[in-house]
Amino acid sequence: MNPSRLPGASATASGTGSSGTRMWMKSKGELMAKLVKDLMHANLITCKSDATLGQVAVMLHNNHVHALVVNDRDGRAVGIISDFDLLAGEWLSSDPESLNVMRKLTAAELMSTPVDSVESNLPLSEAVRTLIEKQVSRLLVTEDGKPVGIISLSDFVASIAEEEKLKRDTVGDVMSDAILVCRGKTPISSAARAMTSAGWRSVLVVDAKGKVLGVVSGRDLLQYVQNGNFEGKIVRDVMHPALTIDIHASLREAADKMIQNHYHRLVVVDKEDPDAFPLGVISSFDIVAEMARPDSVWQKR
Repeated sequence: MNPSRLPGASATASGTGSSGTRMWMKSKGELMAKLVKDLMHANLITCKSDATLGQVAVMLHNNHVHALVVNDRDGRAVGIISDFDLLAGEWLSSDPESLNVMRKLTAAELMSTPVDSVESNLPLSEAVRTLIEKQVSRLLVTEDGKPVGIISLSDFVASIAEEEKLKRDTVGDVMSDAILVCRGKTPISSAARAMTSAGWRSVLVVDAKGKVLGVVSGRDLLQYVQNGNFEGKIVRDVMHPALTIDIHASLREAADKMIQNHYHRLVVVDKEDPDAFPLGVISSFDIVAEMARPDSVWQKR
């Protein structure tokens, strides 16, 4: 389904900048010395395969994470369930009977499986290649087949923020021009369907003149998985403040802002006219996509 035809939400392209035509460069010596284990998170947040979607939502929210590793009865990792998986389940149905069915589903029934993984001692370029090829946001990190951590798009953003010799390419060089937008009065069910159909993790909320009012993401909608109290709710009720960045800002500035504020995406604006319609969005995935280019230093051996 075309998201631009969904009620209350539309996809648009700003027509400014390029969607990843250039990329920051790193010292090849430093880069090739890094392995997956150097960036991974060793703290695995897991849930049981029979956990309900409501329980999954609570764990995601309380642990401030986007995904959980799903374990079977023997403690083996059998899948990953994310906030986006909850959206994909279309639990925001206005049909009470359908909602009741969804609330009885378990993590095992909605999780992504098999689990995409990468060995901890492999170079980071292998993790980047797998993320892009599989079109996933995170990988289970293993040592001799045993889970030891998670590496995600956010970890690559963090590595950029820590890089002292980062080339000062701009946000406009790698941002995504296409954005999903809706008005503040849009029902949250419509926003959720648009996000699911478009395969996007968030939607920008704008006023009649295009000024950004906020952002609605999967995390903002998690609470409604548990209580089902979404009738009459509009995106203005659940949106969070948008974090903006100038189109001419460096990627280092963008990475720093993401890490400091725990955001996965920034709204790109022109600082000379910040209230105008946004120019695009830069996310952690945009940065990883640049890493996957054949001529990127991440792909050179």
